[in-house]
Formats: sequence, C-alpha cells, structure tokens
Amino acid sequence: MADESEVVQRDKESLRFFHVICYRDPIARKKGLDLLKSSFDALIDRYGSPREVDSSNNISNGFDAKRQIIEHLPGLLRLSIQCPFKDVRETCKSILADIKERKGIKLPRKTGGGPSHFIAENDVVPVDTEDEQTKLLFMEAFIQNNRVPNIIQLMSYHPDYLDCFLKTQHYLLHEDGPLPFDYRHYISIMACGRHQCSYLIKLQAQEFLLHGGNPEWLKGIDYVPQKLQDFLEINKILAHRPWLITKEHIEKLIAGKNRWSLSELTHALILCTHFHALSTFVFGCGLNDEIDFQNGHTFSSNHVDNDDSYSSDSSSLSDSANNSDEEGGLSALMARMKELTERKEEELTIEERLKDFAKVESQSAEITTSQKIPSPRADILRYVEDPNFTYKDFAKRDSVTEIPSFRAQDYSWEEHGFSLANRLYNEIGTLLDDKFNMAYNLTYYTMGNNTQVDTSSFRKAIWSYIHCMYGIRHDDYNYGEVNQLLERNLKAYIKTVTCYPERLTKKDYDGVMKEFKHSEKVHVNLMLLEARMQAELLYALRAVMKYMT
Repeated sequence: MADESEVVQRDKESLRFFHVICYRDPIARKKGLDLLKSSFDALIDRYGSPREVDSSNNISNGFDAKRQIIEHLPGLLRLSIQCPFKDVRETCKSILADIKERKGIKLPRKTGGGPSHFIAENDVVPVDTEDEQTKLLFMEAFIQNNRVPNIIQLMSYHPDYLDCFLKTQHYLLHEDGPLPFDYRHYISIMACGRHQCSYLIKLQAQEFLLHGGNPEWLKGIDYVPQKLQDFLEINKILAHRPWLITKEHIEKLIAGKNRWSLSELTHALILCTHFHALSTFVFGCGLNDEIDFQNGHTFSSNHVDNDDSYSSDSSSLSDSANNSDEEGGLSALMARMKELTERKEEELTIEERLKDFAKVESQSAEITTSQKIPSPRADILRYVEDPNFTYKDFAKRDSVTEIPSFRAQDYSWEEHGFSLANRLYNEIGTLLDDKFNMAYNLTYYTMGNNTQVDTSSFRKAIWSYIHCMYGIRHDDYNYGEVNQLLERNLKAYIKTVTCYPERLTKKDYDGVMKEFKHSEKVHVNLMLLEARMQAELLYALRAVMKYMT
C-alpha cells in the first residue's frame, strides 16, 4: 500500500494538472478546458505506444501515459461531479467517456452517498444550485482551492455565514500575513492532528505541497524545523485545556532560541483555534472523504460503502443521556423559549448567578461521552505530540484558586481580543468578529416546521454552555436558562462535538434535535465551531496581553 505522503504528493500533482481551468472568466476557462482536453488526447494517443525518447520531456512511452491517465481519473471524476461550472463538469465527463471508449480503461466511481455520511445526498445543497448567492460562493471556493470541498457544501445551507468563513480562511491561509505559507499549512496540519481529523489533514497536506512545502515534513513532526516543534506544546494545550495557557508559554516562544515574533505567534494561535474548531464541524456533520482522496472513490465493482468512523452501531454519547426522552421534543422546547422571552428578566444576585454557573459546570462534568475512543492511525500520530493529552473537565481542574473561572467581563472578545488581534495581525480581528457575529445571530425564525420563532434564547444557551465547559463565565447571563433549554442528551452531543469530536457517531447525530431539519443541525454545529474557537482564542490572546504588559 502506498505511503500516505506519496498519495498526497500524487494528489498535489493532479491538482497542478487541473489548475488551468480555475478561472471565473468563461473565455479563460474555455482555453483551459481546451488545453485539458488536448492533454488527455495526447495521453490517450500515446497509451500503448512503444518506448521512445521524448525530447519535450512529456511522455516517454505508453506505460507512462497509462499511469498518468489512471492517476488523473479521480480528479476528473471529482470535477465531473463537484465543479460549480457546468462547462467543466461536461468536459470532464466527456474526457472520462473518451478514455473508457478508446482504451477500455476502467473508470472509478465515488464511494459514499455524498458530502456527508449523516445527511442524504439529495438533502445537501448541490453544486449546480440555482440560488445565485450560493452559486457565486461555490465558484469563489473553486477558484481559490481548485475544488468545492465537502465542508463548503455543508456550510452552504447558510450562505451568509459561508461568505464570512471563506473570506476569513482565505485571509489566514493565502493572503499577506506574518507567517510563510508552508508554515501556515503545516501548523494547520498539526492542529487537525489533535482531533485525528484526517479529512482536514489531507486537504492541508495538499495545500502545503502546492505552496512549496518540503515533502520531508510530511513524514512527521521529527522532520520539521525546531521553531515548529517548539509550538507543539501550546498547540496541545490550546486544543484540549486552553485555561492552562499562561504568559510563560508566550514568553518561551518569543524569547527562545528559535524566536517567534508576536505577530507570527498571533497568526499561528489563530490558525490553531480555527482548525481545532473546524475539526469539530467535520466530525459533527459526518463529512465523507473528498472524491479524489484515497477513500473517496473505488475502481472495484464489488465495493460496499462502509465507514467505521460513523458506524450507526457504535456506542452512543452517554448511557443515561441517550436513553432519556427529549423532554417533550420541539414543542416543549419552544414553549420554554417563549416563556423565557416573555417573562421579565429575573433580578438575580451575583451569588445566585455564580451558583447557577457552578451547577451547570458540575453537571457538564457528570456527562460521560462514549468510552469507545478511536485509536489514532500512524499517518495522524506522526503529527501529534502526547496523543493521550485530551480534554479534562474544567470543573475537575487541579486547583480552583490557581485556575479561577475566566470572567468574560474582565477580558472579552468585544472589548479586548478584537483590538489586540487587529493590532498584531492586521484586519484579522474584523474578519473574525464578522464570523462570530454571523454564527451567533444567524436565524431564519424557524425551528423544524415552525415559523416566526424567536430562537435567540436557544442560541445564547448553546454559546454560553460551550463557554462554561471551557471555564468562561458571563456575569450578565442567567445560567439557569441552560438547563431549561438544553436537555441532557443535547448537552452530551454538544460536549462530544466540542471536546471529543473524533468520538461522535451517526447514532449520536440522529439521536438529538430529532425534529430539526439538517440545515438547522448544521447551524448548531456552526455555533459549536465558533463558540469553541472564541473560547480558545480568548485564553490565547489574554496570555499574549499579559506577556505584553
């Protein structure tokens, strides 16, 4: 079996081969398609020809032509299905048919039902959607990345959010910034490794190579510069117990032998929080491998689709949580929301609010997630230091006095984090702020089949609960609402997706929010992504601020 880095290297070459069609302008794209078609015509013509010296250094014999055709087939298959440009899809289908007809080469077919193992393909927004806003976003994603990844297709339920997401990720990875491009993608790989997210690791490994990264680095963290190795500890802590980050961690990197500048470190910290949180979304939505990835297609006619990672027979979130009813379902939840909205705000004392926060915090610690912990694969472990270091409930931290709750009023995103991020990494604070606000405030005033619903209290409860699990307390929030609006099974789902996403199963996804539409479940997962990212980022930026002062 081919080494993972060899597979990624071949995928990279395939992407370079197809880059000639990544144009918004139809005339430029047609030139690219003509070039692509003529390239395959030449390969097909050479297929089966005797060995000969080719002075142009292209194809030396028929064997090489066959190898190149077969290596490019998964890319052609992906483009024939997932490209938002109709002319590209049709040309790639035509090339595939030509290859099969003229040379009898067996064509691959995609495995899995679509972008997600949890959501039926006909329930996902198609790449040839008629919605103009979404179509333009798909085109933008394709031009930026030479693909519309499954993760983007899932986010497209919510095009306003997707717009913010694409702008932010493109800025972090591809526009001017403190870190070189190979460092950006490798840090992203290290961040995804903390949650065993092979899907994102493969995407970022391709990007790493496309931007001139050293292939040796993909052998693992032992092969990277010491400066990146020095970052492993803070990546580990940030991913699982961000409350442990101190100004000493910042000082160690900035004053060390392989010095990081404050701007470089800020860029790296934001990248880490972005990809830690993005890993939660990948698992929360049950994303399948990309079509051109090794497990995303098959040449076998007897292949049976199977994905152990999302097996519906896997053990579920929590014995007590999974067996409980959803406390009356959606109608009961809406009634509680309506009551909270109409009821006059309770005048609670500081002591009462602290008591409610502590209660939610301790109850969260009592929720146990699935004990069936997936074993990390060797191709993921190569990027991970101390794989046994995982989330530990904040409520069970070693010392309440040494690590007190993080009071949002003392260091908030709006008052402190936003301006510090912008100061050290120009414009990123504004982009992140737009994305946080979009996820938090996004609403269509629907729940299931119900319309004109005020969902603000439900959204606030989810955001506040995630921050609570990370030890962040909002003094102006009534934590009693968390227990009124989030039933135990939903809390278990939120905890798993946020803290142990690699343990989530299809049974877990199906077992919560049963009357919600898939688009609404995806919206919940977007909130989990953003609330977690903001929580991590607050701890990281507070440590940077303490170092600076």
